Amino acid sequence: MTLSRRGVLGLAGAIGSAGALGAAGRTAPTGTTGTGGTTGTGGTTGAGGAGGAIGRVRTGFERLAADGYAALAGEKIGVVTNPTGITADARHLVDVLHADERVDLVAVFGPEHGFRGTAQAGGSEGASRDPATGLPVYDTYGRSGQQLADVFTAAGVDTVVFDIQDVGARFYTYIWTLYDCMRAAALAGKAMVVLDRPNPVGGRRAAGPVLERPYASFVGREPIALAHGMTAAELARLFNGEFLTEKPVRLRTVPLSGWRRESFFGETGLPWMPPSPNMPTPDTALAYAGTCLFEGTNLSEGRGTTTPFEVVGAEGIDRRWAEAANALGLPGVWFREAYFTPTFSKHVGKVCGGVRLVVHDRAAFDPVRAGIGLLITARRVWSGFGWRADHWIDRLTGSDRVRTMVDAGADVDEVVGDWAVGLARFEAVRRPYLLYP
Repeated sequence: MTLSRRGVLGLAGAIGSAGALGAAGRTAPTGTTGTGGTTGTGGTTGAGGAGGAIGRVRTGFERLAADGYAALAGEKIGVVTNPTGITADARHLVDVLHADERVDLVAVFGPEHGFRGTAQAGGSEGASRDPATGLPVYDTYGRSGQQLADVFTAAGVDTVVFDIQDVGARFYTYIWTLYDCMRAAALAGKAMVVLDRPNPVGGRRAAGPVLERPYASFVGREPIALAHGMTAAELARLFNGEFLTEKPVRLRTVPLSGWRRESFFGETGLPWMPPSPNMPTPDTALAYAGTCLFEGTNLSEGRGTTTPFEVVGAEGIDRRWAEAANALGLPGVWFREAYFTPTFSKHVGKVCGGVRLVVHDRAAFDPVRAGIGLLITARRVWSGFGWRADHWIDRLTGSDRVRTMVDAGADVDEVVGDWAVGLARFEAVRRPYLLYP
């Protein structure tokens, strides 16, 4: 039997993606398609890495490829992805799937920032045709419900595949792209396959306030914790089992292998591809759940610098902020006096004083607690501190409680203690949907 050039390229892609699976004892997806119900056992393909590490983490795409794309057989496929949808050797999965005759890939769907990742926050690339594959690229950003369902119908897909690297924070919009796609796929009668990737900041615990529904938006559709401590596949199961119960999607998740909840991204052996223009490294992701809260203030959160979210500041702030933040004794982090000049977003071209986060113990570090500590101390030491006029901080935190408590002079323990009951409830809700030890 001979293979066409497309078949040879696809086979090479599958082999490259599967990599050392053969040497370690290949683990193929074996589960059935389900709805991800509250027992946490439905809709999962494979063992979810419960067998322990096998040298490095294998992504959901690698396990899908190792199984010969059986989960996609006979279906017209559309892929929701961006530059993070890569193989272990840094090729894009769309290129690999398009080259493989076993997969009928007919469409690509781009989220915020776009399929190729060129747009800044709050933007997308629009509809286009991918020059590498000739595939139509549809823009999903700003679309949900029936409008997005109509996009899936127009694209002629049977199954929507999701593969995007998340960073573990409720207000990072890719998880709500997943949610919207699940809801739209159910409305359109399509199936969903979620290919899992690691939570780069680990998944030992959730942290931060749980969203209250009146504050729902695209930076938080449903009541989950600010730092949810879950992977995309785990979240998909939770969404289907808790929030899409009236019309759940036909969901299959393809878990990781070799990943454990205490693992940070640098321990996975996988290449990092920035999920968005201001998320250049895993260290950025580690700080993001706390320092992104400064989007809701008049301070720069470091956009337009080489270390966004690791530096925060504004004109007129001096060393007193770092001194006040260090005096809090927050676990796992030091704060260093810093000066920077943003080339983008707030305070463009102006010298800002502020702090740089130096995380010295990742396991002890709580980014949300650190973010609250920085808000409190910034307000105390800088007379120019202010919230954004639209109270965007309330959308980011999920209620008005953080803002009103900080304004009332509450300390870190008081603010963090205010969400303890809700967080404990969320921990109990999420537990049945977890896939990894």
